[in-house]
Amino acid sequence: MPIIALAQMQVRPGHPAENLACMLQLIDEARQKGAELIVFPEMSLPGYLLGDVWEQSAFLRDCEACGAEIIAASQDITVVFGNVAIDWQRRNEDGRPRKYNALFAARDGRLIAPPHSPYPFVIKTLLPNYREFDDSRHFFSLRQLAEESGLPLAQLAQPLSLPIGDRVFNTACLICEDGWDADYAVQPLQLQQRCGKLDLIVNISSSPFTLGKNNKRHRVFGAQAAKYEAPLLYLNQVGLQNNGKTVYTFDGNSSLYDAQGRLRYSAPAFEAGLHIISLKNLPAQFPAMTPDDTSTIVQALRYGIRQFLQQTGISRVVIGASGGIDSAVSAALYRSILEPEQLFLINMPSRFNSATTKDLAAQLAQRLGCYYAVVPVQDSLELTMHQFSSLRCPDSPLPLPDLTPSSFVQENIQARDRSSRILAAAAAAWGGGFTCNANKSELTVGYSTLYGDQAGFLAVLGDLWKYQVYDAARFLNDCVYQREVIPQATIDLVPSAELSAAQNVDEGKGDPLIYPYHDRLFHAFMERWQRATPEDVLTWYSDNTLAEQLGCPPELLKTHFSDPVVFIADLERWWNLYSGMGVAKRIQAPPVLAISRRAYGFDHREAQNGPYYTRRYHQLKEQLLKERR
Repeated sequence: MPIIALAQMQVRPGHPAENLACMLQLIDEARQKGAELIVFPEMSLPGYLLGDVWEQSAFLRDCEACGAEIIAASQDITVVFGNVAIDWQRRNEDGRPRKYNALFAARDGRLIAPPHSPYPFVIKTLLPNYREFDDSRHFFSLRQLAEESGLPLAQLAQPLSLPIGDRVFNTACLICEDGWDADYAVQPLQLQQRCGKLDLIVNISSSPFTLGKNNKRHRVFGAQAAKYEAPLLYLNQVGLQNNGKTVYTFDGNSSLYDAQGRLRYSAPAFEAGLHIISLKNLPAQFPAMTPDDTSTIVQALRYGIRQFLQQTGISRVVIGASGGIDSAVSAALYRSILEPEQLFLINMPSRFNSATTKDLAAQLAQRLGCYYAVVPVQDSLELTMHQFSSLRCPDSPLPLPDLTPSSFVQENIQARDRSSRILAAAAAAWGGGFTCNANKSELTVGYSTLYGDQAGFLAVLGDLWKYQVYDAARFLNDCVYQREVIPQATIDLVPSAELSAAQNVDEGKGDPLIYPYHDRLFHAFMERWQRATPEDVLTWYSDNTLAEQLGCPPELLKTHFSDPVVFIADLERWWNLYSGMGVAKRIQAPPVLAISRRAYGFDHREAQNGPYYTRRYHQLKEQLLKERR
């Protein structure tokens, strides 16, 4: 049986020359170690999430030239890799040169072509157009090619005859989405299997990390291997890619499933490396499934931060440390990657900040061993209030309106002063960047100040619900640092922005969000596969199934919502913000580091349409209020 090399490489998006150098080195290493087949990820030369870089002809030509060097390097070893393929004589539906997301297989300097195909490469059949994916914007699929050519798809979707060692393997070659065919009208693997018994299945992928995805993949791909009684190789990249507004980590976890569908090997997550496997001498012990818990989240966050800082060239980080949980978790995450002299915490109190939180911010900095400073904002707040309350301009053609800041406006002034003035100035003077500490619960309803605490170069907590932030705090203490870096008092403290007397933490006053309930309500709006609307929520409330649907304790609802009037007012308050001002703020928010099945940014495409309630919702509301009367 052959010796196979899984090249779980870090792909640098938009830099094919650098990826080429890495691939050539791995091919040489695999050959020296006796490998007869080396497999690289999908789009291993250009990268995958490139935006409209795909429209640059010079870039495409460079990718072609790099691909030719990989083909030439396939002496005495079979090489399978992903690249963009271009037919310069044809056009995509947008009028630009025809591009395919393709799998190339080469041996001894020659390509191995699929039977009956007009091209010497395998073309991706299924192009995803959900979440972060926008493949049909740039690429032509095998389905489209079959329709254009007037040929049956089965005639074009055929396995490759791969020479591996002294044998030729009938190999089904899939490109990422081609293996996730449950919701499509065609099944690429089934089409290829019709051509005869398969010896091997290869799936090259560029699959971003999502919490829980790997366990599902093990079930899906294991079942495919067992159904077709053939070993299945899954090859995924590591690294970081983005589509502008959302940043994705790639965890690798390249795997081998045997012909019985059992997971026999899985490469370490978030680690680049070459993995040599013999199909004859597989490990006797099956690897454990990837955990689906806080440890995975923290691992992905730390990896994403490290990669993002490297890509952007940011080596110094400024964090606004309030004494609260979000800034504490953010600081602990960055400090786990950076040296103490690369991290600067700044506490910016006004008269509304308690001695409790000021002390907690100082304790955090002491335990992290980094720079720390206190820069009060009370004087600047009072200056702003004085300037506008005494504003006079005799040259104005119209009488000036009263611009005396209300208490609510004063809250926003403080938040903006902290971020847009102090943190931005400190970061610029120090030659670094400053963070955004907003979490997903706050982003959902715009409970953060535009150009204030919603500013920064990266929202590293922007895909974590509040309860996940607390889980991360405990994990960082217990497992990463193995000591109490984040003060327990910060974890126990009532969450509060401390922007007014109504948010006095020493009096137990905090944010208006009931996080144990609202986290799950917002999750239903945002992450539920069939996303919930007020009509759904009110239906569940009316049917007494709300707690079950949201996954929260029934007594929580009874405690906080005494009757339908209170419940409906709360629901409409947050839906209006989620669909209204929250959208306007999220459009201008920093990029979010994705963790979940749906993150804000390009992963969650939004339009500023304003809140809408269905007619059925109004009927339900009227009925509930009538019964209450």
